[in-house]
Amino acid sequence: MQATLLCLRVGHLLPYSMSDSNATDFNNPSTFILLGIPGLEAAYVWISIPFCTMYAIAMLGNFTILFIVKIEPSLHVPMYYFLCMLAVTDLVLSTSILPKTLSIFWINSREIDFSACLTQMFFIHCFLTLESGIFVAMALDRYVAICDPLRHSTILTNPVVAKIGLAVVLRGCLLVLPTPLLARQWPYCRTNMIPHTYCDHIAVVKLACADIRVSSYYGLSVVFFVIGLDVLFIAVSYTQILRAIFSLPTKETWLKTFGTCGSHICVILGFYMPGLFSFLTQRFSHNVPLHLHVLMANVYLLVPPMLNPVIYGVRTRQIRDRLLRLFPHKGT
Repeated sequence: MQATLLCLRVGHLLPYSMSDSNATDFNNPSTFILLGIPGLEAAYVWISIPFCTMYAIAMLGNFTILFIVKIEPSLHVPMYYFLCMLAVTDLVLSTSILPKTLSIFWINSREIDFSACLTQMFFIHCFLTLESGIFVAMALDRYVAICDPLRHSTILTNPVVAKIGLAVVLRGCLLVLPTPLLARQWPYCRTNMIPHTYCDHIAVVKLACADIRVSSYYGLSVVFFVIGLDVLFIAVSYTQILRAIFSLPTKETWLKTFGTCGSHICVILGFYMPGLFSFLTQRFSHNVPLHLHVLMANVYLLVPPMLNPVIYGVRTRQIRDRLLRLFPHKGT
């Protein structure tokens, strides 16, 4: 989703030479060249350290969440099923971009096959859509648990949770699938160099020598449709939750009940706020340097998968207690 500089001569950014014919005189290339973060090549080793650290924390944290929920029968309830869906989504999302990004930073492996590029594009945007849908499902779970607690177990049964998960997956796949299909049909005859670390939708289709308004408008409509509806549903759910909380008799019960929603609110803010900032700067702030756009795009895809398991591990007592039991204290 990051803006690209279409007519920039970027041959000097590559450590190996490329002929002019490779840059301009071709039609429908079989491979693209990912330029990484243009202008920050000298700092790749240093940039790779926090990137690699975030990826390691995301992998360790999300696999830990999955392991804890699997071995603890008391966590086999809708809230933690949705948390496991979120963990899987975060694992796929971060793995979709970082291995290739690190290969650019460490071994200068910039080439990516055209089909692989479209596949990466699909996985990134599909799993971003899935993550937003999972937040809606988690908001629904909190709404039922707080506003209708006596019927929570009868409303959100395991089959219902499975159907909700399937609906989230189908929605993500069906909405995002046209994106790479449209990108595949365009003729590419300008350049095969993508000033990015991964195959972002807009960064790729802007290389086409055709009218790409269909791709651009469809991408925007999906963003507004998904984010708009999901944020609206979450806002309505939490409005009802707050009304139910404030109707409780004491301030202590207010805080205790609202505390069960704290983790969910934190991960929602950690997902939507950086995404909104990245989207707005890309679309409306044309004076922002290209390397800052690319950095923000990578941070947006790496920070939430890293923070989500940390937030739930720290703020959710059941997960924290079960994790501590894996490491018994000496003398006990």
